[in-house]
Amino acid sequence: MTTVLVTGGAGFIGSNLVRYLRREHRDWRIFNIDKLTYAGNLNNLAGIEVGPDYSFVQGDVADGAMLSRVWARRRIKYVFHLAAETHVDRSLKDAVPFVRANIEGTAVLLDLARTEGVEKFIYMSTDEVYGAVPRGSDEVFTEDSPLKPRNPYSATKAGADLLCQVAHASHDMPVVIVRAANNYGPYQHPEKFLPLMLTNLMQGRKVPVYGTGQQMRDWLFVDDTCKALVGLAERAEPGSIYNLSGSGLIPNIELARKVLDVMRLEEEENLKMIADRPGHDFSYPLNADKIERELNIRTETRLDDGLRRTVFWYRNNEDWWRPIREGRFKDYYKEQYSEL
Repeated sequence: MTTVLVTGGAGFIGSNLVRYLRREHRDWRIFNIDKLTYAGNLNNLAGIEVGPDYSFVQGDVADGAMLSRVWARRRIKYVFHLAAETHVDRSLKDAVPFVRANIEGTAVLLDLARTEGVEKFIYMSTDEVYGAVPRGSDEVFTEDSPLKPRNPYSATKAGADLLCQVAHASHDMPVVIVRAANNYGPYQHPEKFLPLMLTNLMQGRKVPVYGTGQQMRDWLFVDDTCKALVGLAERAEPGSIYNLSGSGLIPNIELARKVLDVMRLEEEENLKMIADRPGHDFSYPLNADKIERELNIRTETRLDDGLRRTVFWYRNNEDWWRPIREGRFKDYYKEQYSEL
């Protein structure tokens, strides 16, 4: 039996990966570790039963002793390292949790994985490690582009990215890095742009859009990411780095308009332009030819289709997102979007 470790498996991408594995790889045994911070939610895993082929452990990936206990007497073949602090706005207010989770946590996990031996260590990086392309530039990021992060979140992700590269160079660890575009889909915390938009509209609130809304983003449906992660574990060469793009760049304001169209709502009544955030990156254009050429991995979900599926999910799962909106998130929202 193939045994895998998923870190951050109660978060957005992590819980979707666990669900994907339970659906598509029933013969795989999964160990899921999550610290259960505000963004880790056991409700993301509702319906997945603990048993011989699935276990959940609440723990911090920066806690080496805890990781050693999980690893004890088990031969883990693949590590999917997704645990991270991820929200740029929060990192601008307090970078320290990002340093511990994203850098220290990755360092501890790499050291233990090297000691125990794994066949593949998949690190989930981000397109934001490349920094930003200014408006009017025709630059496109390839896997060989330099890392130039511009906020605390992306700086810590870049630091972990480099630690993974060093682990391969120094210790020949079978690390594979994927730098992915903006993910979206079910179970994404309402602090993020798309679920914030959806849940605001479903509560009769306006949607906050930073600046003029012309920032360009590439949107990647989370199921495509999960499929790619498994493909990387099974077929990528150790030491490889791959970009993973979505449906192509679109301005944030246009994404908001697409959502309004799906929900049959008027723009003027439901959008609110607010002051831009500090150092807001304009664009992260990715060239993802390498992953398609070498591994035949390509994204399959068109943005319009993915948006409809996402809107449908949030409409039909108010019992998932409403408790989040009514909990600690209320104070964050009030401070972050005081203009609304």
